[in-house]
Amino acid sequence: MAKLYKVENIVASISLKVQVPLKKLKRLANTQYDPEQFPGLVFRIPDLHVTFLVFGSGKLVCTGGRSKEDILNAMDRLLKELRKIGVNVKPGWKIEIQNIVASGNLNKPLDLNKIAYSVDETEYNPEQFPGLVYKLVNSRITFLLFGTGKIVCTGAKKIPEIDNALKILVSTINKKM
Repeated sequence: MAKLYKVENIVASISLKVQVPLKKLKRLANTQYDPEQFPGLVFRIPDLHVTFLVFGSGKLVCTGGRSKEDILNAMDRLLKELRKIGVNVKPGWKIEIQNIVASGNLNKPLDLNKIAYSVDETEYNPEQFPGLVYKLVNSRITFLLFGTGKIVCTGAKKIPEIDNALKILVSTINKKM
């Protein structure tokens, strides 16, 4: 099956296993830190469209990357900035993907009312939201389906999970429509 989607965002967590002095880090460009509002520092890498939440414990949350390579490139930049303020991170940290968000198009209009009535695990209330929510049974993956045929997939931790979930979605819709 041809790819019907593209990855829009990957959310990952990383533990550096070293304390990070956020007050020192906030002096660098593209950072925001207001500990009275939020305990983490926001560190943006605009040209890569990646943002890190950096916590004093050395734990990170990374968003905005569209591939593991994007995240690795952003990590290289962050580690260089940390070295500038005297934080040397030892090798051994690893990227743990928490969620992948993908969008796509099934290239055909969808009758959301029909899907809502004939497919289990759906929620559809067009007065509140124009999309139908379809939670795959025995999976952490959820789809948003729109009448235009556009879809959003969330909850996967690996690309093959999206591929498999999409096969199930297409098969289910083809049986019901």
